[in-house]
Amino acid sequence: MHGLRQIDPASALEHLNQGALMIDVRERGEVSRVGFDAANVVNVPLSEFAKRHHELPRDRELILACASGGRSFQAMQFLVHHGHTKVSNLQGGIGMWRLHGLPVREG
Repeated sequence: MHGLRQIDPASALEHLNQGALMIDVRERGEVSRVGFDAANVVNVPLSEFAKRHHELPRDRELILACASGGRSFQAMQFLVHHGHTKVSNLQGGIGMWRLHGLPVREG
């Protein structure tokens, strides 16, 4: 399917620093325990995604993220289906992000 891109954690951080927006689709409780410590990260839980996706800009690169990459892949497919073209999925989610030594905030 067109537009279903994967992005590695280091590239994702680079894109965020250049103005991309990361959409963390984990639930609020998960995000409150450990989150991405980077610019341009917003939480839109997958459970609220269908009713909130219209809040997301179409003119900006979006990087979907979750714990391991599964839920964010679903969210990415949903956005592509709804006409978004600048979307990618963070490979391995926050788990892989941490393995690469990238910044997180806890608690």
